[in-house]
Amino acid sequence: MLARANRIVRGDDYRSVVRRGRRSATAHVVVSVVRHPADDAGVVSGATRFGFIVAKTVGNAVTRNLVRRRLKAIAHGLLSDVPVGYDVVIRALPAAAQAAWPTLLEDVSRSCARGVEKAA
Repeated sequence: MLARANRIVRGDDYRSVVRRGRRSATAHVVVSVVRHPADDAGVVSGATRFGFIVAKTVGNAVTRNLVRRRLKAIAHGLLSDVPVGYDVVIRALPAAAQAAWPTLLEDVSRSCARGVEKAA
């Protein structure tokens, strides 16, 4: 499970990342990444945070919750790969409901890496 410090919880933060972030899309997910601003010394601070958007188009409540749990597990594994100071929002597309675990894992990790690369 992701710690509270590693979760995006405010709606304004979600909107900010989705609007200002660099996007990377696959058949199953769209990942938006934005970097926290640097302070006067040029140091980027703050924990890496993840947020998840799973709309009703993905499926019924059971399916959406399954997809959300999978995305959270993948994000927990990516915490060590994503540098400190980034906000990442992962939006599940309807195809994510039928995606196998290895496919979803690869799509999210690849999209996240591309998004961080673009946002740096």
